[in-house]
Order: sequence, then C-alpha cells, then structure tokens
Amino acid sequence: MTICIRQATDLDFDLIWPIFRDVVSAGETYGYRTDIDKAQAQHLWMQCPRSTFVAEEEQRILGTYYIKTNHDGPGAHVCNCGYMVASAERGRGLATSMCKHSQQEAIRLGYRAMQFNFVASSNEGAVRLWNKLGFATVGRLSRAFAHPRLGDVDALVMYKWLAN
Repeated sequence: MTICIRQATDLDFDLIWPIFRDVVSAGETYGYRTDIDKAQAQHLWMQCPRSTFVAEEEQRILGTYYIKTNHDGPGAHVCNCGYMVASAERGRGLATSMCKHSQQEAIRLGYRAMQFNFVASSNEGAVRLWNKLGFATVGRLSRAFAHPRLGDVDALVMYKWLAN
C-alpha cells in the first residue's frame, strides 16, 4: 500500500486528535502540557503553523507534521517542524517519509534551513533519525525537559542547512 502525504484540512483534525492526544499525554517527547484539550491542540497544530500535513493510507491518517517559521525577521529563512506518528504505525518509516517531505516543502516555501528547538535527548529514535537525515546537534539544554519517568533530561537543538 502507498502512503500519501498531503496538506491537512480542518476536517482532518478529528482524526489527528487521537494521535496528538496519545503522543502529548505521554509527556515523553513534546513540550506541550499533557492535559491539553482538543481545542487548544487544534489551535497549536492547525492554526499556528504555516502548514500542516497528514500521512495517510487508504484514507486512514497514520501520522502528521507541521511546518512554521522558527523566528520572524532575520531568522525567517529557518523553519521548524514537529512530527507525530500513531503508536500502532511506528516502525514503518513514516517519520522518515514525513521529514523528507517536510524538507522538500520547506525549500518550496523558501526556507533555507530547518531547526528542531526542543528534542528530548531521551527520544533516542528521533535523535538517531534526525542524525541519519543530516541534522546536527548544535545545542544542548541541560536538564531542560522534565521526562515523566526519567526525570530531567537534556533537550537538544538540532539544525540542518537545506539550501545549496
């Protein structure tokens, strides 16, 4: 079966919400409140970013990502992205596909670099994947991420120059 990555619509959020809720309520990878409600989540994931995308298979949403400008002004050429995959769909390469897609989308939108601002160092799978896809750890925030099981762990700033 083929995975399709397409721009999300507001109608998609009802299917994105279970993925978002599961990822965020675990408190292990995102710096969002674990008790965030659906309306707040929809605002953060659908309205704040420049664009939001879904990865789907046979009209089932398996994952999602957003892309937004990291900072205005002199930093507006750098984007930020966040990715989420449904727990039952992990290990299928969806995060890899979405990250590759987001880099192409970033270039199409005129961004020249991509930065991940707050990657929990304990999220070893993500750190390994971002390294494999060419991202470098350019900063380490000591004990900045309050992991629910591991206690305070470092948060990483990861960066990749996209332009030639």
